[in-house]
Amino acid sequence: MERALREILTKAGSRILGSEIGVEIEVPKEESFGDLSTPLAMGLARQLKKAPRKIAEEIIAAIEDRDIFEKIDIAGPGFINFTFTKQFLCGEIQELLSRGEGFLTEDVGKGKRVQIEFVSANPTGPMHLGHGRGAAVGAALSTLLREAGYQVENEFYINDAGRQVRLLGASVFARYQQLSGVDYPFPEDGYKGDYVEDLARELKEKHGDAFADKQFEEVAQEVIDFAYLRMLDVIRKDLEDFGVFFDTWQSERELYAKGEVEQAVGDLRERGYIYEEEGATWFRSTAFGDDKDRVIIKKDGEYTYFAPDIAYHRKKIQKGFDELIDIWGADHHGYIPRMQAVIQALGYPKESLRVLLVQMVALLKGGQPVQMSKRAGEFITLRDVMDDIGADTTKFLFLTRRSDSHLEVDIEVAKAQSSENPVYYVQYAHARINSIFEKAREAGAGDGPWTAFDGRQLNDEEIRIVKKLLQYPMLFRSAALAHEPHRITFYLQELAGMFHPYYHRYKVITEDAELTRARLAVCDAIRIVLRHGLKILGVKAPERM
Repeated sequence: MERALREILTKAGSRILGSEIGVEIEVPKEESFGDLSTPLAMGLARQLKKAPRKIAEEIIAAIEDRDIFEKIDIAGPGFINFTFTKQFLCGEIQELLSRGEGFLTEDVGKGKRVQIEFVSANPTGPMHLGHGRGAAVGAALSTLLREAGYQVENEFYINDAGRQVRLLGASVFARYQQLSGVDYPFPEDGYKGDYVEDLARELKEKHGDAFADKQFEEVAQEVIDFAYLRMLDVIRKDLEDFGVFFDTWQSERELYAKGEVEQAVGDLRERGYIYEEEGATWFRSTAFGDDKDRVIIKKDGEYTYFAPDIAYHRKKIQKGFDELIDIWGADHHGYIPRMQAVIQALGYPKESLRVLLVQMVALLKGGQPVQMSKRAGEFITLRDVMDDIGADTTKFLFLTRRSDSHLEVDIEVAKAQSSENPVYYVQYAHARINSIFEKAREAGAGDGPWTAFDGRQLNDEEIRIVKKLLQYPMLFRSAALAHEPHRITFYLQELAGMFHPYYHRYKVITEDAELTRARLAVCDAIRIVLRHGLKILGVKAPERM
């Protein structure tokens, strides 16, 4: 529907201008306005120095393929609204049924290489809900972009150097000593929670009392490595059970070991963006709009956290990606300008790096906040929620809003088998349609194919559903270009919200063979769209529920 209109308007606009033009197409806010709309006339007003409504009239006059429209109207200051004929709409559904997912997607990526770095949780404890939301967003975005023709690499950055993993090691060592009967002080700002004691027990099982008469500094590296690698295993297992996988895992330690941090600083120095002042080494990030320059080597000679981040992003660029996407917690918002400054200092456009922010998730039960996790010590873990409501439900709920907006998830609603539970409502629509086809086969009406159905029998409600189905390719395209997978979630909820009431009002399998065939065709098209949308979200499309 949108593709056909875009092609028609591009031709019409080119006839008027004598050159190629870009065409913007929208879904009108009110159904009564039409099926699709364009502000093209208003966009050309300044260039043509004419009133938008006059240009709209010229565009309409230049349209050759008029037979697919029931009507074309000019509204407001110059919007052109289009209403398609039932015959055209049913022809589009037939193509959808014939081509399947190939009809729903569009190659907007053209092979562009994209790396998405997401989750990258410190391996110092279990993943919390914020990490889980970032995992859901990153995985869905990866699938969305792949479906849209991009070459995508998913990467997890392992923060295995620096103070945090050292503090985990110290915390585990203290618990180990206490389990060995030694009165050993626990670090003041150490990691708490049962998982630290579990790690200490594992350490004791592996080494017995071999470390009991040692000080932490004597065995620090061995204990640190043991603790963070075990936590990394836990994180990896949680992600796999969540249905999230990575192509590469980049170690921060490796950047130091291979001299890449030193090389990155040297590269920026050669470009004139490094200077020394007050005993420290600074990156001149203000040259690219940051509010102040940033220290990368402190007075004591130690690198700041910023230094390996520079090396890491330099390495990403050197791998030849066209676009880098970082998915961060919303509390890292202030970090964006300095990283964009790094990208520019290395000779690449600011837009090469795109940062998506993820807000935290508040967990409720019957509308009341859920207590903190005892095992985690300070937060509710992703594993807690997955075990309670399932990975599919968790992922879907995490994707019901923009990633940078606050989200509340109510456990009781998530378990409800009703329209209050959005994932159940969408999955149940798919299962219901499968049930319809089982009954159709039993009645001898479900053999298909449905590409030869006659749409004249379809009523107004069914045509509304058809129009909604034909909006999916347009929605898919915009979601991919905007890097916003939650748009798919919104759409699926709306489509399910149209199907369920229809299911209760009308019989699909009737004594009228032509009507039955037409309704089965619409149901099959709904099933195809639901399945594709759920695939993008990483959520199963169940056959039965």
